[in-house]
Amino acid sequence: MTKHKIYTTSFASVYPHYVKKAEKKGRTKIEVDEIIRWLTGYSEEGLETQMKNEIDFETFFAEAPQLNPSRTLIKGVICGVRVEDIEEPTMQEIRYLDKLIDELAKGKAMEKILRG
Repeated sequence: MTKHKIYTTSFASVYPHYVKKAEKKGRTKIEVDEIIRWLTGYSEEGLETQMKNEIDFETFFAEAPQLNPSRTLIKGVICGVRVEDIEEPTMQEIRYLDKLIDELAKGKAMEKILRG
């Protein structure tokens, strides 16, 4: 079985799209970074290093220092699929991130996005 293209796509190449989507709706890069760090446990420096090294999505999530246990509270549909029903772990992590960025762009409060 071949891997989905997103697995081999560098995280750094998609990151600007996350920021652009957020900023288009009046949110900030700082909020995008906070979401990514909350989800993955990367420090600010660690996140910058992963992007500088052009790490692909599969490696980005495999090397995440501490995937947030509260991420399983993320529910809903992204790209026509319920995130809680995705069986492949890496794809589920990617879609969790997509869902969080969507929530940010839709104006949801950070406390709710971070499942606080």
